[in-house]
Amino acid sequence: MNRYLFIAALVLVACNSNKETPTNNPQAGLVNNPRTANGLDTVSAAMKPTMDLDDTVHEFGTIHQEEKVTHEFSFKNNGKSPLLITSAAGSCGCTVPEYPHDPVQPGQSGIIKVTFNSSGKSGHQEKSVTLHTNTLRSLHMLYIKGEVVVPKGGSDKLPTE
Repeated sequence: MNRYLFIAALVLVACNSNKETPTNNPQAGLVNNPRTANGLDTVSAAMKPTMDLDDTVHEFGTIHQEEKVTHEFSFKNNGKSPLLITSAAGSCGCTVPEYPHDPVQPGQSGIIKVTFNSSGKSGHQEKSVTLHTNTLRSLHMLYIKGEVVVPKGGSDKLPTE
């Protein structure tokens, strides 16, 4: 008898574990990965948004130490559903991205603004920005480069405390 109760309890627990957790984020469905935990496609590849960037690398050239420089990377969603950028992170604290937090509708364009602060830097610099999106590829990279020059009489070393 105990054996049957154990099996019945196990079946009830297994059946209840498949329920979806409600969310307060109305856009949560837009962020789903292309594959769910059970291996089924949630959105076909043809229906996914795209992030078609005009360029992914920007060369600033010569940058004077202590100068802040900015570049705007343009992109367009040529897909069939809204594009969400869920996060954007610079490779260091000196590289700060700004990106649209609202969905970019199919056919619309957007800008990712990247600011590099050359304070305390010298010589050749290469930094990156990692974008997480709901596109089929999901991860996109942007790169900035430049040569930081120290003013005459300046120091190329970081200040010490």
